[in-house]
Amino acid sequence: MAQGGSAPTNEARMPGDVATSISPPIERSRNKRPTLNRTMAGRAMAAAGVAGLWSLAYFSALPLAEWLAEDLVGLGEGSRMAEAVTFFLYDVPKILLLLTAMVFIITFLRTFVGAERVRSLLAGRREGVGNGMAAGVGVVTPFCSCSAVPLFIGFIEAGVPLGVTFSYLIAAPLVNEVAIVLLIGLFGWKIAALYVASGLVIATLSGAIIGRLRLERYVEDFVWQVHVGGPGEQTHLEYRDRLRVASASTREIVRKVLPYLVVGIGFGAAIHGYVPERALADLLGNGSWWSVPAAVVFGVPLYSNAAGILPVVQALIGKGVALGVALAFMMAVIGLSFPELVILRRVLKLPLIAAFVVILTGAILITGYLFMLVL
Repeated sequence: MAQGGSAPTNEARMPGDVATSISPPIERSRNKRPTLNRTMAGRAMAAAGVAGLWSLAYFSALPLAEWLAEDLVGLGEGSRMAEAVTFFLYDVPKILLLLTAMVFIITFLRTFVGAERVRSLLAGRREGVGNGMAAGVGVVTPFCSCSAVPLFIGFIEAGVPLGVTFSYLIAAPLVNEVAIVLLIGLFGWKIAALYVASGLVIATLSGAIIGRLRLERYVEDFVWQVHVGGPGEQTHLEYRDRLRVASASTREIVRKVLPYLVVGIGFGAAIHGYVPERALADLLGNGSWWSVPAAVVFGVPLYSNAAGILPVVQALIGKGVALGVALAFMMAVIGLSFPELVILRRVLKLPLIAAFVVILTGAILITGYLFMLVL
């Protein structure tokens, strides 16, 4: 009887024991969901608050600039000084707000894709397909001209073909988040889209032509012997860490761009307020056949980035310079800057640099004429 009664007792305990061993994980998993939901809700509310403050500042920039220039300072509505000051006080915060927002978003997304991953993506790609991929990657992972030499060496060492490397180096400064943001803010999304498309075509075709010419012998010998280090990337970052990286990168980029931005807008404001329309039309041509070559010739010796030159382009267009001419001028300044050529001379011999200048200049001229036809 004792044995007969003990079996039900043990069987009765088993469900309780199993339930006891299983229930804590179930309770813990249920407790995690409200915490996760509260975290996501908190992030959404914080993002909405930042977006609201950003929108308020953006849409208040113009009336605030007009009030400061015309009422507070007392320059008078319609005067040249008032137009120049209003232009400056409006464009600086507007472009700075656009730039900060877009750079933060792009750099946050860029924490998932580092430079080593870009190199491994392009290494071993055939020309043609590789050129298009390199140009596209250059848009979302831009680097300034000061990075040209280490990037060039790293790409060559990783097995990226010479022409594909040039497609990336052309697209990165010519079509990047700064240029896109400023183009949208100053001229609208249609002009921005046309510029981006033309920049990608220029980078792809120019790199493909350089690749076909087989100019590898004009790369300095030491480049082929350099071995760069390993990836050194953190592939697994927490959400907070990615935000910190994006914030730090945004501050660094804005800090570097801000002087060019202020100087460029100041120069553009002076043009907008004081330079006669006839003088600029005569200087760069008013739609004449020689307007685009003249714009390229004027642009090549200059050095600036998109933040510095786009406000000047806006002022030029406002003074009657054709949009195609102004954009060709911008491409020449950004894509054929003399300092970048000097930096590239450390790794390239003169025949390859000359080929790069001639091919890119020809592509910019063709693009300028196409802009004049369609705009």
